[in-house]
Amino acid sequence: MTFEKVCKLADIPDEGVIGVEVGETPVALVRRGEEVYALHDVCSHAEVKLSEGEVYDGTLECWLHGSCFDLRSGKPTGPPAIKPVPVYRVKIDGDDVLVSLSKES
Repeated sequence: MTFEKVCKLADIPDEGVIGVEVGETPVALVRRGEEVYALHDVCSHAEVKLSEGEVYDGTLECWLHGSCFDLRSGKPTGPPAIKPVPVYRVKIDGDDVLVSLSKES
């Protein structure tokens, strides 16, 4: 499994989200304390950037229609989305955040 450095841990606000590119794949990085989650940065309902949404209660909410996605599984927790978004593996190496595009299982 190949991991790619995408940013510094300090680049992601606590309880916040940023968008990055891994190759040509858009990825939303969410930080909750020392945990970082990586989800595909495209809403499965409206195809807009999830990284422009809000983080709360272990979910990332799409800014356009309010669909919420579980940070661990990518599964929708509220309508209108019904399809999950892919989630990716994250490693923290010192101050660096690394992401593998291999999907979590």
